[in-house]
Amino acid sequence: MARPRSTADKLTPPPEADPERRVAKHRRVFEHLLSSIQSGQLKPGDRLPSEAELGRIFESSRITIAKAVLDLQRMGLVTRRPGAGTHVQRPQQATGGTFGLLIPELGLTEIFEPICHGMMRSPFARPDALLWGNASTSVRETAREAEQMVQSFIVQKVAGVFFAPLELTGEKETVNRRITRALERAQIPVVLLDRCYMPYPERSAHDLVGVDNRRAGYVAAAHLLSLGVRRLAFLGEQNAANTVDARITGFYEALRAFGVSPETDPVWRGSPQDESFVRRMMQAARPEGIMCANDLTAARLMQVLLGQGTRIPEEVRIVGMDDVKYASLLPVPLTTIHQDCAGIGAVAMSTMLERLEHPELPVRDVLVPTRLVVRRSCGAHLAEASGVA
Repeated sequence: MARPRSTADKLTPPPEADPERRVAKHRRVFEHLLSSIQSGQLKPGDRLPSEAELGRIFESSRITIAKAVLDLQRMGLVTRRPGAGTHVQRPQQATGGTFGLLIPELGLTEIFEPICHGMMRSPFARPDALLWGNASTSVRETAREAEQMVQSFIVQKVAGVFFAPLELTGEKETVNRRITRALERAQIPVVLLDRCYMPYPERSAHDLVGVDNRRAGYVAAAHLLSLGVRRLAFLGEQNAANTVDARITGFYEALRAFGVSPETDPVWRGSPQDESFVRRMMQAARPEGIMCANDLTAARLMQVLLGQGTRIPEEVRIVGMDDVKYASLLPVPLTTIHQDCAGIGAVAMSTMLERLEHPELPVRDVLVPTRLVVRRSCGAHLAEASGVA
């Protein structure tokens, strides 16, 4: 009589489909185990082989195996009990009103926490209606964690996903497209938060809730220009979200409106924490004012400039974007564009519910108003003292 197939028999890994595709060993193990669970090959209650046995199956170290299994555990797909081993867990089925929050940079970008709170306080949301993904403190880990969470949301059959596309990494476009394609194949509606994942000014096929970044860029730049600044620079990081490109567009429009024609390109891309880069920018552009892509960039630039002996705003004026909670607490309180993050969250929830009720609606950009908040970093008080309007 043939012996029953063991769990180990079900896990024989296939040969690499593409030898040129570089996949971390633990990722290859994770993907194979995940696929086996999703396909039903590994059923709820099945006991996984020991880490030593999995190591032999996948020709990997126990550390690699442990990392892959831990990722499955974080997704709620397996449970580990001392003395009992690791078992496949029956996924908890989400109710019709349960939504996934996929915000890879929740711990890295300050605007997303108040956006999430706005969603939870929305009159449309129930206390248990939002499933939060893991927040990483490392940009390198965000892509991997985001793709794992997408699979978890698909397994749990959420009604929709709120997605803030990844930025600040060279692989952002590939990862963002992979995530949205997976959700599209699962027929799960997506509402984008703050940004689109397509290069500006291209547009995806999903609703987006955020602000008019082009207008915000214009308002911030025009404010400095109205204070008499003529040598104006823009600073943003490499691989930033397409919201930064929209802000740069508004920046250029303000220069044209004020009749300012820079001799060289005033847009600089680089790290505000790189002292040599900042020194090079200051020497080449000799800016009287700097518009930063966001408040974090402005805060880091301010720290470096003050450390190099530059007086703010007497020698250079600075404005930011977002009005995060620490903007008024910087060594020189920051002039910035305020976003109503809680409002974005509430509007995002109503947009999702409307999309579910009326899937035939055209794709929409729902833009929440912004406003300029004037503090000392822009030097408005200096302009008033000198009589500049």
